[in-house]
Amino acid sequence: MKFGIDRLLSEPDLRKPLEGKRVALVAHPASVTRDLEHSLDALVAAGVNVTSAFGPQHGLKGDKQDNMVETADETDPTYGIPVFSLYGEVRRPTGQMMSSADVFLFDLQDLGCRIYTFVTTLLYLLEEAAKTGKSVWVLDRPNPAGRPVEGTMLMPGQESFVGAGPMPMRHGLTMGEMGHWFIKHFGLDVEYRVIAMEGWEPDGTGHGWPENRVWINPSPNAANVNMARAYAGTVMIEGATLSEGRGTTRPLEVLFGAPDIDAKAVHAEMRRIAPSWLKGCALRECWFEPTFHKHAGQLCNGLMIHAEGPFYDHTHFRPWRLQALAFKAIRALYPDYEIWRDFPYEYELDRLAIDVINGGPALREWVDDTSASPVDLDRMAANDETEWRDQIERVLLY
Repeated sequence: MKFGIDRLLSEPDLRKPLEGKRVALVAHPASVTRDLEHSLDALVAAGVNVTSAFGPQHGLKGDKQDNMVETADETDPTYGIPVFSLYGEVRRPTGQMMSSADVFLFDLQDLGCRIYTFVTTLLYLLEEAAKTGKSVWVLDRPNPAGRPVEGTMLMPGQESFVGAGPMPMRHGLTMGEMGHWFIKHFGLDVEYRVIAMEGWEPDGTGHGWPENRVWINPSPNAANVNMARAYAGTVMIEGATLSEGRGTTRPLEVLFGAPDIDAKAVHAEMRRIAPSWLKGCALRECWFEPTFHKHAGQLCNGLMIHAEGPFYDHTHFRPWRLQALAFKAIRALYPDYEIWRDFPYEYELDRLAIDVINGGPALREWVDDTSASPVDLDRMAANDETEWRDQIERVLLY
């Protein structure tokens, strides 16, 4: 199969509209060709007139480890072009940045989750391109989590840099498809093109990620496909006092970790509360000591998610519900435990981080309400999931 960048490089007719145009590239470390050449190098070698580059959160080089660690603008040492940061002094491209090119190639590998900030970066680029008369091309890449949709819809008024619009946590789209949805939903008048993949089968054996392609971290803590599958659930731990495994070699692949919680007991309580929500993966009790971040230097007990190998069932794995269930079990066993972390999250100062992450307070309120059952959350989410599937049917390209 071919990703969008591979097709653009191998098919001269696709590149022809770029002749005589100044071209910008939005990229990160996973922006590579089939042969692992970075897209910037490959485009320049192909004769494309690249006049600027843009780096999203974590930077063009992907060197910024944590959230809310900004990247400065710089000059590329090889090509002498400006490299603008979209996670530094600004999140939205400025007029000066937009004036650096005529066509903007967006080549970011996504994880298929609303909170992954590359989604919002695409929206901001489309909005600014619409204002300035620029063109945006998405060089499409797979959604490694595949087509499944899960979670409650982001509520009106809850928009943020980790919530670009009313969509569920696990959106099921590629970035090319997401661009079409943004244009339709927000009524944008922008010249937009998708260089579609060739041969991508979202329901094939890789369940989203093609088995013959190498995985490269699109951000420092996105280490493998297991993480990408689990992320729509485990990202919510960023809004909790529990550890998501940052400071270890397997971040965001655990349901939780803490020095004062019995993981085995939590696992048993999860099976008691909603056994069907544990389907599609294996959970394994584990111990880890983060070298930095939450609970640094303390021995934590937790549950590792294995949505991989013989344990993975693409149809039944529902990471958002699984993570909600872990929170619910902890609340049941430790009624007074301070689960929710109160700190500025992605520059949102007036809302709890878990509410920013989940696009509203519904999940937190369900966890904290001792009378609320799995049926209540399932009903709420199912309605939103059905609505979203209906919305996106017209923008699917594969």
